Amino acid sequence: MAIITSYFEGESYGLLGPQMAASVIEDTTSFNCIVIAVTHSTDKTILKKALYEWFGNERPIVGFSCLSGRKDLFDFARDLKADGAVTVLAGPQSDVDYLGETGWQSNPHHFHGLSKYFSFALHGPAEQIAPVLNGIDTDKWQQTAGILYTDDDGRMVQTPGLSWNRLYLGRVRWNNLYQVRPEGLTELGITTGQVLQHIGCPHAAQSKWIEVDYPTHLDSGKEKKIGLELNGCSFCDVASDKGFCGTLDWETVFSQIKCLPAGSDGRKIGFELINENALPGLPRLIQECHERNMPLSRIQLTLRADWFLNHQMHMRDALRLARKHRMQIQLSSIGFESFDDRILKNLNKGLTVQRNLDAILLMRQLKTEFPFQLIYSNRDGSNHGLIHPTPWDNSETDANIQEIIEMYGLNHDILPAHSIPLIIHHNSGLAKWIRQIEQRENVRFERFISVIGWWPEALISNG
Repeated sequence: MAIITSYFEGESYGLLGPQMAASVIEDTTSFNCIVIAVTHSTDKTILKKALYEWFGNERPIVGFSCLSGRKDLFDFARDLKADGAVTVLAGPQSDVDYLGETGWQSNPHHFHGLSKYFSFALHGPAEQIAPVLNGIDTDKWQQTAGILYTDDDGRMVQTPGLSWNRLYLGRVRWNNLYQVRPEGLTELGITTGQVLQHIGCPHAAQSKWIEVDYPTHLDSGKEKKIGLELNGCSFCDVASDKGFCGTLDWETVFSQIKCLPAGSDGRKIGFELINENALPGLPRLIQECHERNMPLSRIQLTLRADWFLNHQMHMRDALRLARKHRMQIQLSSIGFESFDDRILKNLNKGLTVQRNLDAILLMRQLKTEFPFQLIYSNRDGSNHGLIHPTPWDNSETDANIQEIIEMYGLNHDILPAHSIPLIIHHNSGLAKWIRQIEQRENVRFERFISVIGWWPEALISNG
């Protein structure tokens, strides 16, 4: 089997989800499995040739995971399926992307789903694929957990998925990632890994009723709003896909760290710790890794600004240990997202501009206290969250944000080189918002595969 995943050109980072899935497949079946990183510039003809060389006389079974909404990869899956390959949609949002957008049967402009592109979809833990692969030549695979497929009568069939099981989350092979070159598949050596500690995000466990403003171009100064029950950030597809499934036990986390390759200095390569509230346990993680003879080089953190502020005491403890053990902690991404309170409210961040600024001031202060241990600046590779443009931008918000940028010098160390436009996945909280606007105002917005357009040019019809 092979797993295809989206990748950025010229990078060397690991992909925990697909690479762990490949490891689980090899541990629970008789199949060999590799992961193929596909960039936007990858020649699909060369990719197909490399795939068929990998499979030889075997029937091609190709999984697709973490596709980032890329139409070229969806089309490639459809081509392989037409050639007789088994194509599997997996990873985040695989179930709803296979099924299609809510209400598409009665709303032709909605996203119709990817059932024609893939043989079936698999949603949830990777170990669910084992009975599918072992029974791929019979009909028994259709009764396994977490499967979505279209039966002979064209009806969608979905079986309940399994819960996450730590027994399958403690080990990953990091030497199974490949890239496509003219000469074929070549191993892609990684310099940064990932370690899973939280499945999902704790913010997604909090349900809240909020009123989201209309897009500026449809508001006409009337301050129209849409009421929504939201879990987590309104734009987040992780919140709608996983929610919050909890924290892994320490032994499972240490088992993952043990699997990481070591650099030339004997230390584990740097890794991203997947836990948006990592600070309370960070000192223990650093100290125990040292005691278990697993010296660390760098831990990268993605955090919320408020949780960073709330646990600054733990951050200082972790930085003292980092100094003691000669390693670094990188705040690789703090999810500021905006420096306008109205936009933050519509994003349901649970933050204010002042909290964001307090977090920035604390980061700068800690850098003076721990200059060699802490990394946080955009100049050193950190990429903090900034969503722009958004549907709620106007001259007032633009002026407010620009004033804060200049007053606090955010361009020097905080702002990324490029902001990220607001992306509305068809299953996110904001997808419900835009569908209600369509119904209320009798308008239609264009769909771009699994993404819903919100900008004025995406307004394709009235009535």
